[in-house]
Amino acid sequence: MSDASGTDLLRYDIMLQQALRSVLRQTLEIAAEKGLPGAHHLFITFRTQAEGVEIPDYLVARYPDEMTIVLQHEYWGLEIEAEHFSVTLSFSNRHERLVIPFEAVNAFADPSVRFGLQFNKGEEGEAKSEDEGAEAVGEEAESLGDQDAPDSGKVVALDRFRKK
Repeated sequence: MSDASGTDLLRYDIMLQQALRSVLRQTLEIAAEKGLPGAHHLFITFRTQAEGVEIPDYLVARYPDEMTIVLQHEYWGLEIEAEHFSVTLSFSNRHERLVIPFEAVNAFADPSVRFGLQFNKGEEGEAKSEDEGAEAVGEEAESLGDQDAPDSGKVVALDRFRKK
């Protein structure tokens, strides 16, 4: 379905990225309200130079492209807003407040349960195609999971169900 200008109105690639980001948002909301249960710990990789990211200059200098933070035992003041989250972490015994827009996040993982998501951005901020996204998510799940685990962390290709 397209509008008068020929623009596709059903951008499944963008809708999928938004739905996947809601998994991160909901996870952080639970962590903010109740803490992380058991062995759960979260790896969040984000683009340090993305619009809206607020981190100290020395961290941007050290991580000019992207940075991965870990939420496990020592994090404080986790707050979730509609478009971003903020958290205080310790870097070399200095507490620093980070503000990270959900759109800046590249990857999210909870290795304790072998779960991972990869958020992809293509040229000019558009989400990559479904095939590229599925491939990246599959690679992320493979790297987190045990190779011998039965069917865990695998991505099912939907190509065979598409109309030709």
